[in-house]
Amino acid sequence: MEYKGYIAAIEYDESVDLLHGRVVNAGAGPVATFEAADVEGLKRGFRTSIDQYLALCEEQGIAPQKPFSGKALLRLGPSLHGQVTLAAKEDGMTLNAWIKQALEEKMRLRT
Repeated sequence: MEYKGYIAAIEYDESVDLLHGRVVNAGAGPVATFEAADVEGLKRGFRTSIDQYLALCEEQGIAPQKPFSGKALLRLGPSLHGQVTLAAKEDGMTLNAWIKQALEEKMRLRT
């Protein structure tokens, strides 16, 4: 599920017959968790939890943890930077597209 840029992972807990959700794209620490007995309740709980989190941050004058932007600065070192740039060029790709594809392939291997 996605709301205001935050993405939730959902799990079913058979022992209590509830759906549990947690935000997974905002760094370390729980931004929001929620639970419900059905999908509609889970959606409401997710939206409410995010809205309450953002309101609490505003009330306390702290910056909320923001969802990941999709941008990452990489420090590769000169040698690796040169190698991957040449590999991307040989494959007819931009460096960004080549690195993105390599990371996607690595993530597929993890599942």
